[in-house]
Amino acid sequence: MASYLTTEDLDVADRRILVRTDLNVPLEEGTVSDDYRIIKALSAVERLRNQGAIVVVASHLGRPKGVNPDLSMQPVAERMSQLGGFEVRHLDAVVGPSVKQAVAEAKPGDVVMLENTRFEPGETENDPELAAALATLADYFVEDAFGSVHRAHASTVGVAELVRSAAGPLLHRELTEMGKLSDPNHPYVVVLGGAKVSDKLGVIKSLLPTVDTMLVGGGMCFTLMKAQGLEVGNSMVQDDMLDQVAKLVDGPYGARIVLPTDVVVAPEFAESAPPRVVSAQEMPPDQMGLDIGPDTAAAFAAILDDAECVFWNGPMGVFEWENFRQGTAKVAEGMAEANGFTVVGGGDSVAAIRMLDREDDISHVSTGGGAGLELLEGKKLPGIAVLEKWKDD
Repeated sequence: MASYLTTEDLDVADRRILVRTDLNVPLEEGTVSDDYRIIKALSAVERLRNQGAIVVVASHLGRPKGVNPDLSMQPVAERMSQLGGFEVRHLDAVVGPSVKQAVAEAKPGDVVMLENTRFEPGETENDPELAAALATLADYFVEDAFGSVHRAHASTVGVAELVRSAAGPLLHRELTEMGKLSDPNHPYVVVLGGAKVSDKLGVIKSLLPTVDTMLVGGGMCFTLMKAQGLEVGNSMVQDDMLDQVAKLVDGPYGARIVLPTDVVVAPEFAESAPPRVVSAQEMPPDQMGLDIGPDTAAAFAAILDDAECVFWNGPMGVFEWENFRQGTAKVAEGMAEANGFTVVGGGDSVAAIRMLDREDDISHVSTGGGAGLELLEGKKLPGIAVLEKWKDD
């Protein structure tokens, strides 16, 4: 049983509901270039709106240092309106008299969107005054931003300490599906990629005793390869992590880590750089690894095919560039073809699944990257922990 309320526990008709969503979407020339997170956020907004609530949407966008017009929520509100088929009124502030007036004038079924929460300097510090100001806008608070619940900000934690709060449908599903990984069926396989091993060290340590196999690609694999004494040329390596990584590789569960047997190298980090496949045992000193090789990709896919449970986070190479995309695409295809329970998290991994139009073939596509990793590490996520106080209130 969940240790928090959900929107099903709230009587929202004629009530003001502040919904913290994750609308941190990419913008190009002032328009939304990828609306995936908006589509996911619509579930909570539409459900509350249809139940007669006054919906106040809050989210951050990017990492502005103060007010930055290029990171305004205006285009996000416009896109949500187009996708939902209802008006989403964008407000030009997060809190203040004009916001309070707009919310007070809103009628049941209306949707208003606050300006970028990170335009407020107190947001990332969980400033009590900002949290209190947000609380005045709502009768209830709904946390539905799984991608942000690992951060103790005013709009994720501070306001939830002051207003009766519940998990939204997206967050509830994320916790339900991700929770299945805490007691996985076996063989259990974890696939990790991305640039830096430091970003994944915690989850590697936590999951190695649990998994049957851990497949490692992306830039992070070269730090592990160097820790094993292999030549990695000019590949990205975090030298300050070598000692910690060596302890894992040489430790009691090190044999569960599977590294590439071949890699795609190039003379420079450039989209137009000529790719070449080489053995992982014979990397040229003047080249850098930018993707896993075809033999490795095929081997990884075969391991996924036999798995009962799989979690994937992080691309296998420089996925943005076509010359170095094949490893990630092959793993994405392997995930989609796998017969077991599959979870994909992290922006590039999700993008690969969507590029292949195989999203429906994955058991759960997560909207959280860092939050998902911290959840798997067993960390207490502040945006979820704060909801527990209202369960028996």
